[in-house]
Amino acid sequence: MTKYLEFATPAAKQAGDLASDYRLKNHGLVHLDRVFWNLPTPALYEEAIFRGEGHMSYGGPLLINTGKHTARAAADKFIVCEHSTEDQIAWGEYNRPCSPEQFNSVLTRLQAFLQGEELFVQDCYTGADPQYSMPIRVVTDTAWQNLFARNMFINIDNQDKLKKHVPDFTVIASPSFKADPRIDGTRTETAMIINFAERLAVVAGSSYGGEIKKTIFTILNFLLPLKGVLAMHCSANVGKGGDVALFFGLSGTGKTSLSADPNRRLIGDDEHGWSDDGVFNFEGGCYAKVIRLSPEAEPQIYACTRRFGTILENVVYDPTSRRIDLDDDMLTENTRASYPLEFIPNVVPERMTRTHPKNVIFLTCDASGVLPPIARLTGAQAQYHFISGYTSKIAGTEVGLGIEPQITFSACFGAPFMVHHPFKYADLLKRKMVRHGAQCWLVNTGWVGGRFGVGKRISIRHTRNLLNAALDGQLDNMEYRKDKLFDFDVPLSCPDVPADVLEPSESWGNKDEYWKKYDALAARFIENFKRYSSGCPDEVIGAGPKRLK
Repeated sequence: MTKYLEFATPAAKQAGDLASDYRLKNHGLVHLDRVFWNLPTPALYEEAIFRGEGHMSYGGPLLINTGKHTARAAADKFIVCEHSTEDQIAWGEYNRPCSPEQFNSVLTRLQAFLQGEELFVQDCYTGADPQYSMPIRVVTDTAWQNLFARNMFINIDNQDKLKKHVPDFTVIASPSFKADPRIDGTRTETAMIINFAERLAVVAGSSYGGEIKKTIFTILNFLLPLKGVLAMHCSANVGKGGDVALFFGLSGTGKTSLSADPNRRLIGDDEHGWSDDGVFNFEGGCYAKVIRLSPEAEPQIYACTRRFGTILENVVYDPTSRRIDLDDDMLTENTRASYPLEFIPNVVPERMTRTHPKNVIFLTCDASGVLPPIARLTGAQAQYHFISGYTSKIAGTEVGLGIEPQITFSACFGAPFMVHHPFKYADLLKRKMVRHGAQCWLVNTGWVGGRFGVGKRISIRHTRNLLNAALDGQLDNMEYRKDKLFDFDVPLSCPDVPADVLEPSESWGNKDEYWKKYDALAARFIENFKRYSSGCPDEVIGAGPKRLK
């Protein structure tokens, strides 16, 4: 970690002006050089640039290179196994157990490592609905990651409230601190460890901002379902008539782009809760993928990449002109923009609505090119596909992915962040859909005319037209066909969408190859669901696909 000469940094004199009375010594962080409390965006810019953490690009965004980690290290997340969690968590691939002793070893070494250093604190909260909001604290050893926390979570602008702020959960993020697999039991030098008993989490060895965001999301995915609130990896918007739509999907499926519709108001782009009172955003910002972003297809997000207050992660730029190049993937395919939600012009300022969803959209990026572009699901089918979470991971969103999309199944369209058994979330989803009369749709934003490398990506214009027809009720009275393998309903026509787009087999040159590929995908679904069948009722298991005879 860089040390500085003994002269004031830009915000040194204001470092403690917005401090909470609940100091860092409560987290075991003592003998510190200086603590910068709740600095506003301009001050964090100055500190980040002064410390050589980043550069300002044309228009005002802060450019950051996150170094080794340009995506989430999903295999390096751990949860402390103790009395409050051992029987509640679905332990396995994404929820790796860690003993209290191992956590204490990491935490103690981190506390010692940070002595004598300068730290940044953002006191904020998650959950726009006051009934379910949670005060949090994010402690970082870099100014830019503190700005990231300020962008992503809900800020407190009242000085008296900041003074009295006591966090329910605290995240300490230190990219320069390395875990030691030999003594900590971690897989690598990178580790994200959550301790629910201590209400404390550590993010170590990674500069990727998304680790902070998803650590908080994982925490909420454990706590809120225990209160009857469905925690969702989805975007949400609302139409002029008050109809709410949810968009589930992994990174790269179009969740952020499709929900940023100029004809609908945005509630949020990634993380939400569905309570008995309505839908609310967990966050105060957006974290959008921006590789090859165009002003024509995504004008609202594109505008944010030219705005002061936005953080651009791993976006290539010309150091002389400071102009960015969103088409350049030299550093990563997973280039990102973090910005406050209010940067989107037609956002719902309250970040919540007291109305319930009318439509639930499952976005899947089918790299095999066989799924229809849209299908209507029954309640049991909705549960089955929600638990399956089929998609293709797009290059760059996780460590280790190559150029070619990787077919995967991610439970609840966010398996790395789900803590309970997937059926717990699926059961909450169906109960709320039935109670409020919501319709579920499966929308394929992947390939047509062949698999990746042969066919082409479905036009975002066609996807938007299909979604608009579904959300506006134009598909309610259309004629449908039953899918031969999945038995869901596929519309035979849709305004402004060619008929051959609705029947994917028509765009394949070889029909036999199409059905072989489709049957192979059905087999993948069936095999994958075996992992969850012991915790699911027969109705849900039976809602899956059938093989060709």
